[in-house]
Amino acid sequence: MRPHEIDFSTFEGGVFTDLMPYQYGREVCTPAHAFGPARRSHYLFHYILSGAGVFTTTSENGERTDYPLRAGEGFLIFPTEITTYVADMDDPWEYIWVEFDGAQVKSALDSLGMSAANPVYHSQNDEARNTMVSSMRALIEHRDASPFEHVADTYRFLDGLVRSAVPYRTSAAGKLHGYYVDAALEFIAERYRTNIGVEDIARHIGLNRSYFGKVFKESMGVSPQQFLIGYRMEKAADLLKLSALSVAEVGRSVGYPNQLHFSRAFKSVHGVSPRAWRREHAGNVAEGAEITPVSSR
Repeated sequence: MRPHEIDFSTFEGGVFTDLMPYQYGREVCTPAHAFGPARRSHYLFHYILSGAGVFTTTSENGERTDYPLRAGEGFLIFPTEITTYVADMDDPWEYIWVEFDGAQVKSALDSLGMSAANPVYHSQNDEARNTMVSSMRALIEHRDASPFEHVADTYRFLDGLVRSAVPYRTSAAGKLHGYYVDAALEFIAERYRTNIGVEDIARHIGLNRSYFGKVFKESMGVSPQQFLIGYRMEKAADLLKLSALSVAEVGRSVGYPNQLHFSRAFKSVHGVSPRAWRREHAGNVAEGAEITPVSSR
């Protein structure tokens, strides 16, 4: 591949609940090539094959954290997180990536202590790292393989990631917090279509709202309310892109019976109205069919 070249594919093999890829690719970047700021609907992992660059996360209150990275390292983008990454001016990076999601993902990442606050990958096991990288390459190079083979490669990728990554330390309290957050995320996934709020989530897992908010933000990097809105709006974005439902019907499908309230919430997350988003996302976008640019506002 020659700078600037990009090769990517999207997965069109149906829905696999436990784990599935969404898109995968490889890119040789030119000096200072930047991507973002943007949000993703799913997890997105980049492994750096050569060169260097900077990965930047931006919190909801505008606080930026920069992570200078080089070949042999990687970074993981979490759903709804605002991120930007820029290739080095003198030694621009080449990376491969896979976007993935499923019911098995969060527990796997929790076992490593990886989170929006701990997104950087370092390898401690060459053999497992090579399994991870070869599985990522297989997704890219064998685009005509069956959906089951693509899903199998995604399992091998996640297995290699978990076995090779240097884990972040997690305390017993952190594990308990993880239990509460897992229960909250499961409840949100099951009930986001209904009119639930943060108080309902806290009550479901047996915590008072204030303590639940503290535990959730420490783990996820955003408040429960911010996450719930973001989750619903990402599901809404999927429906706007993949279905013929009206805007009002999409709103009702994600827990907003009032179309005006839904449109306001959608614009607060995606920067544009639902109708405008639908017009702008008629086709796939390189490095993320599920990408939502963050407006400058």
